[in-house]
Amino acid sequence: MTLAPAAEAAAPARPRRKGPPQRKIIRREVDGVLLLDKPQGVSSNGALQTARRLFNAAKAGHTGTLDPMASGLLPLTFGEATKFSQMLLDADKTYEAVVQLGVDTDSGDAEGKVLATRPVAVDRMALESVLARFRGEIEQVPPMYSALKRDGKALYEYARAGIELEREARRVVIHALELLDFAGERFTIRVHCSKGTYIRSLAMDIGAALGCGAHLAALRRTAIGAFDLSGAVTLAALEAVGEGARDALLAPVDALVAGFPVLRLDAEAARGLLQGRTLAL
Repeated sequence: MTLAPAAEAAAPARPRRKGPPQRKIIRREVDGVLLLDKPQGVSSNGALQTARRLFNAAKAGHTGTLDPMASGLLPLTFGEATKFSQMLLDADKTYEAVVQLGVDTDSGDAEGKVLATRPVAVDRMALESVLARFRGEIEQVPPMYSALKRDGKALYEYARAGIELEREARRVVIHALELLDFAGERFTIRVHCSKGTYIRSLAMDIGAALGCGAHLAALRRTAIGAFDLSGAVTLAALEAVGEGARDALLAPVDALVAGFPVLRLDAEAARGLLQGRTLAL
């Protein structure tokens, strides 16, 4: 009788090699505001994380999303300055936008899928006449490709799934709308607007009013509130300087409240305020 060979005993598991212990990153306390000139092709959060790493900051935030396709002013707040971020979120914005006539896209910008193309028969006078309709207080429907939420889900997630939802028009204010350049099927405008204004929606609405359709071809934010690009730095410049020089690029936290009225307190009033007393203004 032939006996089956005995099963080999399983080899004992090799003990796992322990790698070097993970070193905890010690962040430093940094307070201030960085006026960043965000490059095209980088998300607002990506720009924030790069800057935070360069400053090795414990706490950082940005003051309003700028789409990856857009460039321009993105104020970043560090430390104590993050407490005042809402002030910049609520502030007026200024943009320079390039609009392409005759082409509609699903996203309202150059990165979307082309939905329709139409001939363009628009002269400068006709364009100026239409732009006049969009100055002042207007009703604007937010685009589907936006971060606005519906049932806990961003609208762009529905859009990517091919779902179009009804959106309520919102009241926004276009303080100034200036035609900077007109070249047949493309034009450039400067827009000074209230918070919550979508420049993509503005481009599409102008195209619809002209009867040929349009989408946003390029966008650059040039100002938020009292801040503009004159004091802004690029990510490349930020990476090129040393740590000490980098800190010198930060504006103080006080810069966020520079336009607020000032109340000077004597020692007694200051003690009262710290104790929770109401001050007579």
